Amino acid sequence: MLSFDDHLTDFVIKEHERHQMEPQLRLAREQLDKKTGPGSDFMGWVDLPLKVNRDEIDAIMCQAKRIRDEFDVLIVVGIGGSYLGARAVIESLSSHFSSLLSKDERKAPLVLFAGHQLSAPYLDDLLSLVKGKRVALNVISKSGTTTEPAVAFRVLREHLFAHMSASELARSIFVTTDEKKGALRQLATELGLPSFVVADDIGGRFSVLTAVGLLPIAVQGIDIVSLLEGAKAEYLRATAPLEEGWCSSDRYAVNRQLLSKKGYGVEILAQYEPSLFYIGEWWKQLFGESEGKDNKGIIPAATNFTTDLHSLGQLIQDGPRSLFETVLSYDTTGQDLLLPSDPSDLDGLEYLAGRPLSFINEKAREGTALAHAAGGVPLMDIRLKERSPYAIGQLLYFFMRACALSALMSGVNPFDQPGVEAYKQNMFALLGKPGHESI
Repeated sequence: MLSFDDHLTDFVIKEHERHQMEPQLRLAREQLDKKTGPGSDFMGWVDLPLKVNRDEIDAIMCQAKRIRDEFDVLIVVGIGGSYLGARAVIESLSSHFSSLLSKDERKAPLVLFAGHQLSAPYLDDLLSLVKGKRVALNVISKSGTTTEPAVAFRVLREHLFAHMSASELARSIFVTTDEKKGALRQLATELGLPSFVVADDIGGRFSVLTAVGLLPIAVQGIDIVSLLEGAKAEYLRATAPLEEGWCSSDRYAVNRQLLSKKGYGVEILAQYEPSLFYIGEWWKQLFGESEGKDNKGIIPAATNFTTDLHSLGQLIQDGPRSLFETVLSYDTTGQDLLLPSDPSDLDGLEYLAGRPLSFINEKAREGTALAHAAGGVPLMDIRLKERSPYAIGQLLYFFMRACALSALMSGVNPFDQPGVEAYKQNMFALLGKPGHESI
């Protein structure tokens, strides 16, 4: 379902340079697959596709069905990896305008998101939107005290559920949190809330294939079993012996490191389908938070073509030669339109009359690639054969594995985020949180 092609050989990277990276790649693969490298306590996701707990999947699907049957809206409360993975999958596999459809037309509740920022107007608008509707919450936080989701949960609980009894709350609030400790675990125990576990050995940005991502995805009606099967297929391909040939994630990770050493410090992930927008947002967090340490890291920037060709195209084409481009696309199947004929040809498009729009979009992609390559932009291509849960599952695992390999080869721990704490400490001091009185 997933193919990877690079156009770098003899352009920026020589084949012998890749072979020189093989010892580093072997070490990174060993550290990852044997779970012995930096951050080994957070490598539970690596072989997760092989160890899927069928009882947990059945429980997720059971609760997802109940939410679909009983509620009009599910609000997912979380930040970073606690919401981005689910949103990326839902947006990539749903109607572009699902939020405008009725529940009967969607055949699922409207899935909305909160707790990923601190905007009062956003929460106020959200409350106005769901007024009078049957609303469920899925609150996702390992500690239960992360500021953004905790603030949103407190506000939403007061405005939506203050009138409810404990038994009513237990049918409306679903918690995904630590198995034994934390504020949300305590609340779930006290109120008898349905709950799922955030595994101790899987960090947030690598958690999309756990209950963190799977419950909201299943509520949307997306086949999570097929999603996991796609991830399993990519795992099996990626862990084949290196002697059988470098797999896609190996080449992608090595290419990134070689480009970084040659001064290419910005990677643009370009998508040609609007449905992939949040895949780009999830990808930015995955790579940015995993690699950006010790004054190292490639800056991840996502763009949406052809839209952004009319805003950033000039910069990419003729700007500083410090960026490279990875193009993500999928084959359009089942959804296509033909360009109608208009003999007046006032718009100059009659030469394309009768052509599928997918053909026009594909030629735009090919033409852009040729132009950017001619302008000196290194290019790689990731292509999905279809828009399906299986293909997206494969893509998610491909990116997670390549990210971990790339970070390990650069000498950083892919699974911590020490720099994130800096803004929190300053914010707490400015807010007057006890124990944080000064900056």
